[in-house]
Formats: sequence, structure tokens, C-alpha cells
Amino acid sequence: MANPTISTTAAPGKPPTGVFRTKSQQKRRNRYVIAPLVLVGVNAVLFLVFFVWPGALGMLYSFTDYRGVGKLHFIGLANFQKLLADSTFYAALGRTFVYTVLSVPLVYVCSLGVASLLVSRAVRGRTAAKMVIFLPWLISPIVVGVIWKWLFGQDFGFVNFLITGAGGSALPWSSNGNLALAVVIFASAWGGTAFNMLLFIAALKNIPEALLEAAELDGANAWQRFLHVTLPGIAPTSFMVILLSTIHAMKEFAMIQALTNGGPGTENTLIVQYIYKTGFEQSKVGYASAASMVLMVVLLAIALIQLRFNRKKG
Repeated sequence: MANPTISTTAAPGKPPTGVFRTKSQQKRRNRYVIAPLVLVGVNAVLFLVFFVWPGALGMLYSFTDYRGVGKLHFIGLANFQKLLADSTFYAALGRTFVYTVLSVPLVYVCSLGVASLLVSRAVRGRTAAKMVIFLPWLISPIVVGVIWKWLFGQDFGFVNFLITGAGGSALPWSSNGNLALAVVIFASAWGGTAFNMLLFIAALKNIPEALLEAAELDGANAWQRFLHVTLPGIAPTSFMVILLSTIHAMKEFAMIQALTNGGPGTENTLIVQYIYKTGFEQSKVGYASAASMVLMVVLLAIALIQLRFNRKKG
């Protein structure tokens, strides 16, 4: 039998009160205290190793002429001065903004539309539909890119096969910059809808039924209920989806790398592709790090603007 330990507390004017705690209870209590600290500590170490340390190295490299090997030579702001005069950098950044402006609304509309259908009681097979729609999220972006490249290949793509089979002319999906970007945008929406759909489903289910019923009794039609009850009710989730989708679009790499490799030529090279090619193909690690720092500032600015807009609207 375990020997009990006694902890006593005494209040003024009262005799001590005995609180008995066995050794097993003490060990269990210690585990409850230590376990969260271990979990937090492991995550903190991983965050430092995979985020803080690479970020600090990137900031250091941005002030050097480092080329991946050899010694570091500090050159101050020379990389940033050169970057601000680089037309290729501005072209990649501008194309990234175009891609973001076109893809984020599409992802938002698709995610919210699918979520609205899947919470409707009139729709059958909702569980199976959720599983099927969520599958693209489980597939690697590289694989998604390969699938869409097979569908929209210019010479041997399935879509052009159907078009030519119907008597039409094959479309230049790869050699036309706008068509190539459109394919990337739709592929990104197909792959990114699933996760946002789950967020919207949770938000839609949290809207009180009483509000929708009251609006219906007041004579509001389905569109008016959606516009004046549903959208305000999911506003926090909408903000999160737009913010995350914007950041993801600004950092898009794998999808466009697999689909078009930034082509035709460099017309659809996005900013992360520009950084990758500059750092790894041209061995200008310091210069690419400077571009990464500029991208980080742009993303922070976008996030702050969206936060400010959301607070004003709220």
C-alpha cells in the first residue's frame, strides 16, 4: 500500500485541515503539469528550427553576395538597390498580383457555394460528397498540376482531344500566356476549395436557425436571407478564408511549376518561382534572399490592410 503524504493548510482561528494525496495521485498530477510543457517545448523547437532560423539566415544572406558556397561578403543594401531596378522582378510580382486577384475570389465563391449546398437538408448524399470534394486537398500540388497538365496539354491533352473530336481547333493552352494562367487558376481553385469548404460548413452550422426563420417570416426570400443573415454570420470565417487564400496565392509555386513552369517563356513566372530560379538555378542566394525579404514585407502589408479593413467593417 502506497504511503500517503499529508498537506495541511491552516486558516486564522481554525485548526489545520488535512488533505491526503497518495504518491500515485502526485505522479498523475505531475504528468498533467509536465505533458503540456513538453508538447509546447517540442513545437517551439520545431518553430525555431524550421521558421525562425531559416528566416534569420535569409535576412543575413540578403545583405551579402552569397552564392551558395564560399564565404559571405557583406555588401549592405546593394541587393535591394539592384532588385528595385530589376524589371523581371516587377514583372513576376505584377503577375503574382494578377493571379491572386483572379484566384482568391474564385476559391471563395466555390468554397462557399459548395458548403452552402452541403449544409442544405434538401441535398442527399452529403457525407459522400464531402469525402469526394475533400480528396483534392489530400493530393500533392505537384500531382494536381500533373493531372491538369494531362487534361489541358496542348498536343496530347484530353480537353483538346474532345475539342478536335467534335470538329474544332485545338486551343493553345501552353503557348498562350492568358490561357496558361487561366488553367493554373482553375487548378488552384479545384485543389484549394476543399479545406475552405470545411471552414464554411462549420460557420454555416453555427448560424442560429431562429435568425433564418425570423427572416423568412418577415418575408425575406432565399437570396435576401443569404445576403443579410448568412453572410454577416460567417464574416469572421470569410475574413480568415480570404486572408489565408491571399497569402497562399502570393506564395504559389508547386502548382504552376508542375503545370507551366512559368511559361510560355517567363510570361507566367510568379514571384516565388523568380526567387527559386534566381537562388538555385543562377546561384544568386543573396539576391534571392533579398527578394524573399521584399515578398515578406508585401505579405505583411497585405495582412495588415486586410486586418484594418476587417476591424473597420466590424
